[in-house]
Amino acid sequence: MTRFLLWVLVVLTGAWACAALWFDGPPSRPLATALAAGFAAAAVAIAARARPLRLALALYGLLFFGVVTWWLSIPPSNDREWEPSVAHPAAARIEGDLVTIQNVRNFDYRTETDFTERWETRSYDLSKLQGMDMFLSYWGSPWIAHTIASWEFEDGQHLAISIETRKEVGESYSAVRGFFRQFELYYVVADERDVARLRTNHRGEDVYLYRLTTPAPVARALLLDYLHEINELAERPRWYNALFYNCTTGIRRHTEHIAAQNPFNWRILVNGKLDELGYRRGTIDTSLPFPELRRVSNIGERARAADQDPEFSQRIRDGLPGGR
Repeated sequence: MTRFLLWVLVVLTGAWACAALWFDGPPSRPLATALAAGFAAAAVAIAARARPLRLALALYGLLFFGVVTWWLSIPPSNDREWEPSVAHPAAARIEGDLVTIQNVRNFDYRTETDFTERWETRSYDLSKLQGMDMFLSYWGSPWIAHTIASWEFEDGQHLAISIETRKEVGESYSAVRGFFRQFELYYVVADERDVARLRTNHRGEDVYLYRLTTPAPVARALLLDYLHEINELAERPRWYNALFYNCTTGIRRHTEHIAAQNPFNWRILVNGKLDELGYRRGTIDTSLPFPELRRVSNIGERARAADQDPEFSQRIRDGLPGGR
């Protein structure tokens, strides 16, 4: 059994190494293919010829370690030809209760790809922070969603932050490529009329909005943790990873900095079920049975009706339980 598990591990790590060489290797596809094939051939030769098993595993380990060392050395960059929607990273200045954020995205969309760019500087008073909400946006499978955190202030402002990939011009997202060093990490700091309306009104996604039970002091600490990360990314870029640093595991990283009691659950990876987890743990409003809560939390119809209304954030919350 031990020998079988070792070979399974070798096959899995070998497949990953070949994919890493192919995706993240030289821009020349023939050369990248040759490197991946060369690794596979070397691994097969070791398995076929090296004896005893301990020697074969040691030689394979050195081969795999070489690929991992190279892969970890690939540097991210802030200096690329970015798509307009992710061209400008946000930056925050924090002075006591006053937070001033540059490059808050508030695009005016006519379609998903036709829009007027608006990058704004906005100020928020943390002493007027009331709490947090969470968007879940589904574009296909009910098991996978995109999560967006949003902070609500007494003056009616809502600050939404979406953890995404920073795509270059002509680049499109791929779930497979997301496991490799293909996309830099990007925090979209935006008006809800941008990130939510883009998904409901122009991409045709199913978007749900849940009021969270997060106390205002915790919401404040979490927002500040986000902003510190945003400032760091402006200086030191990081890689996005579909498993270890995505829209949901990124949120969990921040909450772990604030609240120690945040046990792992499989729904964090299969994040289309994240609302079920929140309901079980009481982190979203539980005043309605979950099926009813989920029904009223679908904001698609309200978002399409509100469209460009300045009261968009208020209108999409009409009928939601847990008002502040």
